[in-house]
Amino acid sequence: MTMTRRLHAGRRAATAALGLSLLLTLAGCGSGTEGKASVPEGWSTLDTDSLSVGYPKDKGYAEQPAAERSRNNAAVALKVENGIRTGMVSVQLDFATGVSDAGEAAAAAGAGIGLGSTRRATEDVRLAGPSSARDARRIDYDFMADGKEDTPNTGTPMTGVLVAGVDSGGVPFVVRLNAVKGAVSGEELDAFVGSITVK
Repeated sequence: MTMTRRLHAGRRAATAALGLSLLLTLAGCGSGTEGKASVPEGWSTLDTDSLSVGYPKDKGYAEQPAAERSRNNAAVALKVENGIRTGMVSVQLDFATGVSDAGEAAAAAGAGIGLGSTRRATEDVRLAGPSSARDARRIDYDFMADGKEDTPNTGTPMTGVLVAGVDSGGVPFVVRLNAVKGAVSGEELDAFVGSITVK
C-alpha cells in the first residue's frame, strides 16, 4: 500500500512539473520573440537601438569609439594590424528611404557593395528577435581592396558578408563584416550572421 501511494505521488509530481513546463513554454510563445542570438565564446557584442551583433574580439577586433567612426555607422569594430585595417564589422541604421522589408533593404545595401565586387551567394535568413522583424537577407561577396583610408594595398583580395532587414520599428538596417580573404572562415561568417538579434 505504501509503495502504491509513493508511485501515485511520484506520478502526480511529474505531471505537475510537466504542466508547469508547458505553461512556461506557452507563456514564452506569447511574447512574440525568438529570444537572443548566441555569440561565440571569445567574441564581444556591438549594441545599437535596432540590433546587437557579435564580433570576433579574440581575433583582434575592437570596438571603435563613437567619436572616431563615420556618422553613417551606428557601431563599428575594427581589426588593425601595423596601422592597416584588415577587418571591419559595421552597423548602419536608417540607411535608405522607402524601405519596408528585407528584400528592399538588401537591394539598397547591395547597391553599396561597389563596382568590381563579385556576389557569391544571396539567401533569406531568419534572425533572433521579434517575429515581425526576423526576416532578413544575407549577401556573401568578394572584392579587391582599394588601399584608401588605411585599408590593405590596392588589389588585396577581400571577402565580406552583409545582412539587411527592417527592425520592429520599421527602421532598415545593414550589418557587414569585411576582412582580408582567408582571415575569416566560412564557419565564422555563419557565426557572425547567427549572432544578430533584432530589436
